[in-house]
Amino acid sequence: MKIAVQKFGGTSLTTTELRSQVGNIVSSTISSGKKVVVVVSAIGRDNDPYATDTLIKLVKEINQEPLSREMDLLMSCGEIISGVLLTNYLSSIGIKARFFTGEQAGIVTDGNFGNAHVLYVNPRNILDCLEKGVTPVVAGFQGISENEELTTLGRGGSDTTASALGVALNAEIIDIFTDVEGIMTADPRIVSNARLLEAISYNEICQLAREGARVVNPRAIEIAMQGNVPLRVRSTSLDNQGTLISNQLYDSHTPRLIKDQLITGITYTSNLTQIKIENSNNNGAQLELNVFQSLADAGISVDFINVQLDRIVFTIQGEQAESARQVLKGLNIEPQMEMNCAKVAVVGAAMTGIPGVMANVVAALNNQEINILQSGDSYTNIWCLVKENDLEKAVNALHDKFELGN
Repeated sequence: MKIAVQKFGGTSLTTTELRSQVGNIVSSTISSGKKVVVVVSAIGRDNDPYATDTLIKLVKEINQEPLSREMDLLMSCGEIISGVLLTNYLSSIGIKARFFTGEQAGIVTDGNFGNAHVLYVNPRNILDCLEKGVTPVVAGFQGISENEELTTLGRGGSDTTASALGVALNAEIIDIFTDVEGIMTADPRIVSNARLLEAISYNEICQLAREGARVVNPRAIEIAMQGNVPLRVRSTSLDNQGTLISNQLYDSHTPRLIKDQLITGITYTSNLTQIKIENSNNNGAQLELNVFQSLADAGISVDFINVQLDRIVFTIQGEQAESARQVLKGLNIEPQMEMNCAKVAVVGAAMTGIPGVMANVVAALNNQEINILQSGDSYTNIWCLVKENDLEKAVNALHDKFELGN
């Protein structure tokens, strides 16, 4: 049985015209000889009475610290509304369809309310449906714990649902339909000549996602990568093939250049604060343990860590700066804090083992008189910390330096 999993965002279902586009996509895929499993995310935005954010605000008017179990029950409603709506629409145009909640679809989670991980999928109900010639429509973003509690999968959880089902069903392709063309070489809101990537490796898209790209949920990518099922990001409204994500582009033992390019894309994370802590007492290991453990206990995530003999340097999210200052004050530490920073990352699997990439990054930023506050690298990416008011200039400089544009 040839199976395609197709995930549609809630915005794809808000008007008759958009629902028609979704129906045409599902219909044409079925006509091509594939069985289709549809996954939906929540319908409703802004002040819609049924929007998830509206429902959350309603509860917080009653209780500023809502009960996590009950909030998951509430937050799952948006996907159920979307699923019921689309199932009825598909039926109205002659496509036999049946709606499934996450539990009915066999999505089993670890029970962590608000940010659950998928443990496994029992696809029996979905397979039975497909064998009867009926198209399953599944509510994304939700599952059931082994204790039979409904749980939600966190930000971007509908992508995760699609990937988990795709792997469990041994699908030929997982399509993530969205309102953008696919994966771009940079944020088109910042770089006017950003180009659509026709293909990218799992490794590269994981790095892009971790460094700030917001197109696909990183968990969804990792699940598809582990199951070796190709994942494609496409636009609902444009007739193009989008970006194909697979293992076929890059072999870690024999890295090769894709279209003679070392670099796949440029991404960024803004609103960061850099923290420097001087160590003049030669007690580095104990200082590091105290600092990082205390910040972790306070729920403050650290990134971009450089540990030197005489200092520790790292970044945190800007909104956590004052909380971090108070934590460090409790350790009798007065940190140096550089506010309003941004991390710019250059990503490319083909850069592994190739000399000169960092030199080109530094040259591109220096030519624009952009001060590099901190830098680091891994096998597939190089990142630099800059002031946030230099962010757009930095992204464009790197995009031009590596000739990524149209």
